Amino acid sequence: MKQETETPKLEVLCERVAQLEAENSNLRQDRDNLKRDETQLRLLLDNTRDIVFQLSPKGVIEYISPKVQDLFGYKPENIIGKLFESTTPLSELPKAIKALNKVLSGETVTNLEIGQFNQSGSIVFVEINGSPIKKEDKVIAIQGVMRDITERKRAEEAIRNSAQKLIKGMEDTMQAMAMIVEMRDPYTAGHQRRVTQLACAIAEKMGFSSDRVTGLRLAGLIHDIGKVRVPAEILTNPNVLTEAEMTIIKMHPSLGYDLLKTLDLPWPVADIINQHHERLNGSGYPSGLVGKDILPEAKILAIADVVEAIASHRPYRPALGIDKALEEISKKKDILYDAEVADYCIKIFKEGFKFK
Repeated sequence: MKQETETPKLEVLCERVAQLEAENSNLRQDRDNLKRDETQLRLLLDNTRDIVFQLSPKGVIEYISPKVQDLFGYKPENIIGKLFESTTPLSELPKAIKALNKVLSGETVTNLEIGQFNQSGSIVFVEINGSPIKKEDKVIAIQGVMRDITERKRAEEAIRNSAQKLIKGMEDTMQAMAMIVEMRDPYTAGHQRRVTQLACAIAEKMGFSSDRVTGLRLAGLIHDIGKVRVPAEILTNPNVLTEAEMTIIKMHPSLGYDLLKTLDLPWPVADIINQHHERLNGSGYPSGLVGKDILPEAKILAIADVVEAIASHRPYRPALGIDKALEEISKKKDILYDAEVADYCIKIFKEGFKFK
């Protein structure tokens, strides 16, 4: 009877041993799979051309992939444990801190271009994408990928330099063209240059991009180029012009447009020149355009042209001065002249603008 009782117990024990062996086998398999996954991940991190990193919420570098040594010269073990500020130039810190705070708030940072110090102290430009790691809705770490964009930045700089040289060449050409007008109309020598100074100052004050200001500058420098086709005796006539002479003078914007319309420029220079005598109420020339149809740059150039003309000497009258010029645009803003442009023009003179 005793032997019958012990036999079931032995069977149960054997089953339990078998179960434990099976569980151990599964654990060994899981461990082997985990090791294989870790090895594959390590190989991936070691061989990717990007740098993978992890920061603590306080900005401490908790992990950085070996690629950091190729790009920056640091061994991973020498940089892990340090604050990210240790490799960030002072000029780039505000940008870096802003990005860190954004990720800590739960957002993702993409395509952040920022400079970082390498081991020799030179600045390497990288692009960073980072995202938060959360646990129970709390950010416990920041993971990111860093890519070297130094060559791209150099290429962009080369393109910028090339573009600047091209723009400088165009400005020099426009200056030469302006001198042609001034040689035929010495009474307005420097007029186009001064108008350009004022127009660009207004545009910058209004928040125009540097690219748009460049286009306005080119248009301003030769806005009277059409006068090369106006008889010199009309341009230098010290008397009141006849109706026929005035009709010819009023052709100079469209004559300038015809001279420039075929130029392949990235700005509407020809159109700006064609419209710089148009007025909001349609009383301008050559096309009688109304406010909504006039380019913003042409509205600025119109006011700069009027202010300079009134303030300066003309063959048919002495200079009337800046106060008289500003009074003119103040009285007729929203009628002939754009009110916003007029207000900015008055503002910059109050702030000390002077023609050079």
